Amino acid sequence: MVGKGLFEDLPEMMKAPSAGGVEGRPRLREPVRDQIELRAVDIDSLIGADHPARVIWGYIEGLDLGGFEDRIKARDSTPGQPAIAPRLLLALWLYATSDGVGSARALSRLIEQHDAYRWLAGGISVNYHTLSDFRVGHGDLLDRLLRENVAVLSANGVIDVSELVQDGIRVRASAAAASFRRDERLEQHLAAAGDLVERLKREVDENSDASNRRMRAARERAARERSERVKAALNTLLEIRAQREARKKTRGKAAEKDKKKEPRASTTDPQARVMKMADGGFRPAWNVQVISAAGGQIVLDVDPLATGSDRGLLRPAIEAARKRLGQLPRRYLADGGFTAAHDIEWAHGEEIEVYCPATQSKHGTDPYLPRRDDGPGVLAWRRRMASPEGHAIYRKRSICECIHARWRNWNLTRFNVRGAAKVKAVMLWFALANNILQARQLAR
Repeated sequence: MVGKGLFEDLPEMMKAPSAGGVEGRPRLREPVRDQIELRAVDIDSLIGADHPARVIWGYIEGLDLGGFEDRIKARDSTPGQPAIAPRLLLALWLYATSDGVGSARALSRLIEQHDAYRWLAGGISVNYHTLSDFRVGHGDLLDRLLRENVAVLSANGVIDVSELVQDGIRVRASAAAASFRRDERLEQHLAAAGDLVERLKREVDENSDASNRRMRAARERAARERSERVKAALNTLLEIRAQREARKKTRGKAAEKDKKKEPRASTTDPQARVMKMADGGFRPAWNVQVISAAGGQIVLDVDPLATGSDRGLLRPAIEAARKRLGQLPRRYLADGGFTAAHDIEWAHGEEIEVYCPATQSKHGTDPYLPRRDDGPGVLAWRRRMASPEGHAIYRKRSICECIHARWRNWNLTRFNVRGAAKVKAVMLWFALANNILQARQLAR
């Protein structure tokens, strides 16, 4: 027969499953990960039109970044690899700050993996060393950008700088509680660090092996940096003692309890102090003072301080605001911890109305009743705070807590940098990112 054997190689038809079970292997779609794909990606379509990354980039495009670019060594007539545009690094850190990312390594990974960061980077890869150095190495230029941002918002009528608010937020420092030492222990650590530095220097000079020399040089550098931190901690102890002596002269018996505890300083972050936190515990932290426009949630200035008390910080903050704005505010709202009679008298002499609650009396008396030793400024302050109008004005101060809540949501719970200069730089990132996104809301 002609067609004999034509379909002999075909598999036999499977029998229909019986009523009692299933026969044969199931047909499944399994992943194949060793295949190669070619994808066409439109980077501009990775994020939406109203994405915060676009808002931040739109703001940065209009900035004059000559101060950043002047520090770049690669020029038209000189050799060297082209530097990453400061505009890009600025945008990456501003968006990362608003996204709760504070690690340079994490940001470097997100640039490769996350659509918003890929859109900002535009195909440029950035290593974490460059990101880390840029974050803490341009505090002066960030401060200038914050001043210019506030000036533009004030000139356009978005905020009113005649009414300011001051409040503090305490952030955990990058120092362990066990790193705080007293005089005797610091001297021992300093001597041990000095001996280690000298020993490692001799090893580097005597050994000619290049790889081992580099390793020993790295250890010698680490020992030298530790020695410098211990010296800074000893200097901090001298400052603490000087502050206690000054308090004894002004407070008398109230400062006698300072004798009971010897001062201590940290060997990892000598400028940090142990202070009482919002939960009632005591931990190494920074008391970040925030000055903002009342009702606008726009930050004018940030100043991290290593002091656990807000008393006496009102006048320095007002003078700093005058230096930045070129004028004094008409009204100044602060928390009750800032209340100090001499600051209120000084503000009254400068024609500034201070609004801050009084400390409750232990005897249950009205704290706003006039007293014999009150000056004219304190008397006027008591009358203001006792009136319904004063209460209505003071309620505006609570709006500044929204800034703190926003920063907490942005993961501002603990600094991963050390030293006042670097902490100030990090806080400037938070302030500038807050103003850019908040100004967008106010403009709407």
